[in-house]
Parts: sequence; C-alpha cells; structure tokens
Amino acid sequence: SFKIERTWDNKPIDHDPAEVTLISAEDDLIIKVIAPYFDDPAPTNGKQGEAFFKLWDYEVVEAFFLNNNDQYLELEFGPHGQHLSLLLDGNRNAIKHSLPLDYTATIDEASKTWTGMARIPASYFPPDVSKFNAYAIHGTDDKRIYEALYVGFWTTA
Repeated sequence: SFKIERTWDNKPIDHDPAEVTLISAEDDLIIKVIAPYFDDPAPTNGKQGEAFFKLWDYEVVEAFFLNNNDQYLELEFGPHGQHLSLLLDGNRNAIKHSLPLDYTATIDEASKTWTGMARIPASYFPPDVSKFNAYAIHGTDDKRIYEALYVGFWTTA
C-alpha cells in the first residue's frame, strides 16, 4: 500500500492520507483506493461505473504507470463511481482514453471516507513499466489541493 502524505510541492497534508493498494490478480491488477471524502461536487452528468473524460477536474485519486520510453497509463478514480483511463505516448499525448473498467466506489458519510475498487486488464499497461506515482486531488477553484505520493513526477517502480 502507498499513502499520499505530501502536497505536490512537498508540504505535509493536514488530514488522513489517501491510500492506494496494488493487488495482483491473475493477468490483471486490482487497485483499491481508500481516501478522505471532501464532498466536492460530483461530475456533471457522470454515471457510476462509467468513464468520465476530464475527471481530473473533480475530486479524484490518480495512479500513473510509466516505462522508460515515456509511454504511460494514467488511471483516475472518483468517489462518485466515475473513472478514467488514458494511454499516453509522450507527455500528455493521449493515444487512447476512456477505456472500459470494472470500477465501483462507495462513500461512507459517517467516516467521511470513500473506497474505490478497480480491475485493470494487463493489456492496458505499456510494456516494461518501470515507474509509478499516485496523486490525490480535491477542492474547487482557487482552493484546489494537489497531493503526491512522490514529489517530482515519477519514481522508479
């Protein structure tokens, strides 16, 4: 498991961290997210279990898997049940997006947390993944907060 305990600019966060757990499952990867729920607005017209383009504009936890050829898989998970997967070749150069995923999320209002579970097919990953990072993003407008597992974009897996 990985706990996201710093902001993107290396300051400590002031709440419980989002936690990302990676679980091997045959030819797939299960990703489990447990994160604080900040009650940000849900994506407009977003449907539970479906891909939502620009999910990064909402409350979200993201995971990035990169190889040494600058190819990477970006996965995004929201508390309201939406997800987004992007396969990129070069920085921000999406070659595929909104790939289907098996994803569910539940919000626990009492504890102000949410849990997400996703199954990622091995075929979605670029070859020879060597680096990983994760982010938690919440807040709106000028109150937007960006938290990073590893400060600086990537770390070696």
